[in-house]
Amino acid sequence: MLTGRFPSPLSSDRVRPDVAVVGAGPIGLAIAWRCAARGLRVVVHDPAPGSGASAVAAGMLSPVAEAYFGERQLTALLLASAARWPAFAAELTETTGVEIGYRTEGTLMVGLTGDDLAEARRLWAYQQGLGLPVTPLRPSELRDREPALAPRVRGGALAPTDHQVDPRLLVPALRTAARRAGVVLVPQPVRQLSDVDAGVTVVAAGCGAAALTGLPVRPVKGQILRLRASDGVAPGFRHVIRGYADGEHVYLVPRAGGEVVLGATVEERSDTTVTAGAVQRLLRAGVDLLPELAEYDLVEAVAGLRPGTPDNAPILGPLPDRPDVLAATGHHRHGIVLTPITADLIADLVLGGVPDPLLTPLRADRFRPAGAAVGGPELTMEGSPWS
Repeated sequence: MLTGRFPSPLSSDRVRPDVAVVGAGPIGLAIAWRCAARGLRVVVHDPAPGSGASAVAAGMLSPVAEAYFGERQLTALLLASAARWPAFAAELTETTGVEIGYRTEGTLMVGLTGDDLAEARRLWAYQQGLGLPVTPLRPSELRDREPALAPRVRGGALAPTDHQVDPRLLVPALRTAARRAGVVLVPQPVRQLSDVDAGVTVVAAGCGAAALTGLPVRPVKGQILRLRASDGVAPGFRHVIRGYADGEHVYLVPRAGGEVVLGATVEERSDTTVTAGAVQRLLRAGVDLLPELAEYDLVEAVAGLRPGTPDNAPILGPLPDRPDVLAATGHHRHGIVLTPITADLIADLVLGGVPDPLLTPLRADRFRPAGAAVGGPELTMEGSPWS
């Protein structure tokens, strides 16, 4: 159980919950499930579970394709969490009887033009330098795997261990698992942390964590499209496709029911308006890579807000001067892939009171000099372990 600075969650008070989780997206629900499964009394506060970033997310589990320059430690965290996904998915499906769209065909990374391929190859070389499984493929080898790819595609690579899950199936499954473990869902918003009465409060509210905690979590807008093959047949490709098309970086995620998720923009804006320009760019790039998409139905165009941080890494662990409040936010574009490891690390911290070493570079106070107020004007990236 919790020791040291943390209040014990195993209080003799039978009414006050041991853990209150603010936010019922995948992160919050998975934390609640893990804590309740270990015998804690857990409540989750959210008036609209699953209505945040996860409702828009494509569900790619892509630690390899998402390994970017200057983010080596973040890549290590992504890889560690992706390695937990097979067991996590199996346990969740067994517990609930609900399929979550977990698929393991792998990811193809492609370049449409010579310039696109040159840009992609620089990233693939970096990823290979980290020892990641990236296998370059000639155009003929790409089309052997995915005949629907455009003949113009100049080359690509395979990331066989980058998988996918359907977030719109994942969230209901996690709600069911949490409920069966004894979690109580409170369908009311939390305006301030003083409104929550629990031994430990976990803030997993995505972009809403900024107002509650003062942490530097900002909204990063993403616009995404959903297409559907006629008559609900499966799309004409199996792999997740991540491509560069005339300088536009897009991904295409096939679903078993005929849906294709096409995304996504990355905009430093806080509105959720769908714009004609974004729809045009995404469709043009998607059709350039997979011409058959031109015949698909456009069934949804939607925008969501990713919770970003100054260094693109999540914020996990106690707030400075508030050891009874744990942050689990700032996952940016990695919230789905980081769900299993975040849930395990936070649940372990709640039970044991001792942070796992993996949490050290994710501390909530890493953005401020000593003595500065969280969320104050002195926020800085200097010395960040993720830079």
